[in-house]
Amino acid sequence: MQDFLTVKEAAAHVGLSTHTLNAYRIAGNGPPYFKLGGKHVRYDRNQLEEWARSDQRLSTSQAAA
Repeated sequence: MQDFLTVKEAAAHVGLSTHTLNAYRIAGNGPPYFKLGGKHVRYDRNQLEEWARSDQRLSTSQAAA
């Protein structure tokens, strides 16, 4: 079974505010998500962690991937 997180739980899990996570979702550059029942946004824990790791950098001068 998949481990789904609410927006609040997902934001805390990756160290973001719910406002920032919502903004990423609206802009289309956030982690993959599901809309359950047409209105409840949920994040799969594994996909969320994968998304967070995808922006890993080795120096401050390195551009985003």
